[in-house]
This record gives sequence, structure tokens and C-alpha cells, in this order.
Amino acid sequence: MNPITELLDATLWIGGVPILWREIIGNVFGLFSAWAGMRRIVWAWPIGIIGNALLFTVFMGGLFHTPQNLDLYGQAGRQVMFILVSCYGWYQWSAAKRRAHSPKDAVAVIPRWANTKERIGLVIAAVVGTISCAWIFQALGSWGPWADAWIFIGSILATYGMARGWTEFWLIWIAVDLVGVPLLFTAGYYPSAVLYLVYGAFVSWGFVVWMRIQKKENTASLNLQQPVLVD
Repeated sequence: MNPITELLDATLWIGGVPILWREIIGNVFGLFSAWAGMRRIVWAWPIGIIGNALLFTVFMGGLFHTPQNLDLYGQAGRQVMFILVSCYGWYQWSAAKRRAHSPKDAVAVIPRWANTKERIGLVIAAVVGTISCAWIFQALGSWGPWADAWIFIGSILATYGMARGWTEFWLIWIAVDLVGVPLLFTAGYYPSAVLYLVYGAFVSWGFVVWMRIQKKENTASLNLQQPVLVD
């Protein structure tokens, strides 16, 4: 057995249940990425990409012969889309820091609410995307196609919203977690299911943090716009 195969097949047994180390490590990278995203640190994106690559091999269980031996096409497909959208987010945040007057101290993004047009686009994408992907995943034989479809589409929209600096992206993540936890527990992906629970609490806190930042930035902007009275 070569080192790469040994790494892919390394297994931890908990209560008689086999759990792949790469599933645990991939989710830990995802959690660090979410933490860095809350702090608006550019490194959130490459850290997340590494976790996505590991988790792709986990959710294509039939292809990579995982203990569950289940193919969750939505879960696996969203890892690929995460990588693509994360490259976009990495570029966006890096460009924002380069444009700042002091790139060393500048934040990568200023949180804001999506405008009406952007929100309508999110809703249309969520509905059309979920219905379309559910049909595709069902045809492919995915396990839990409707839940899988929403997790896939919701994750893409949340990641894109994070790249654009929309505060709503935290709310989309919460909606993804509400569906993802029961799906993953039922399918036997216990580390991912537990981490979804952690994500649920974390993204709720992240939403509060970005709301505070947004309020602070808006107050500062209003103060700058007010005229200075001279006696």
C-alpha cells in the first residue's frame, strides 16, 4: 500500500463505527475557513479549498470505497463548486486588500445587505437550482436527492454571498445546516453531521458579528457625511 492510499484509508473507530480521518480533517479545515471568513481574513479561501478537496473523496463513497459506500452527488458536487467559487472569493478579497490605502491593515470586505435585485436573484436561484438539481441527482441515483439538492445550491449561494460581502450569506448557511444535519446523520456521516451542528452555532454567531460590523461601518459613514459646524 502506497502512502497516498494509506492516507485516504486511515480510519478511526468510535463505538464500533468506522470514521475516515480525512472526513474529520476536511471538516476541521472547513471550520477554520468559516472562522477566518468571520474575521474577514483572505486565507479563509485557500484553507477552505483544501478541506473541500478532502471531503470530495469522502462523499463519493462508492468511487473511493468509504465505509458508508454511498454516493452523495450533491455533497460531492458542492465541494467542486466550493473550490470554483472559492477561487472567485479569494480573488475578490485579495483585490480589495490591494486596492486599500494600507493593504497590511485593510479588511478584505465590508459587510452589507444585498439590495432588492440581488435578493430576488438569490431566491430565484435557490428555487430553480434546487428543483433542477433534485431531478438530476435523483436520475443519478443520489441518496436523499431533494435534501442533497438544497444543500448543494444553498452552499453555492452562501459561498458566493460571502465573496460579495452580503450579510445574508450567514442566514443561508443556517438554512443549509437545518437540512444537512438530519441527512448526514441518517447516511452515517457522523463527523460531518456533528460539524454541521457546530456550524449552526458558529454561523449564528458569525451573523451577529457581521451585523455589528455593518452597523459600526454605517455609523462611521454617516458621521463622515455630516457637515462640520464652525462658530
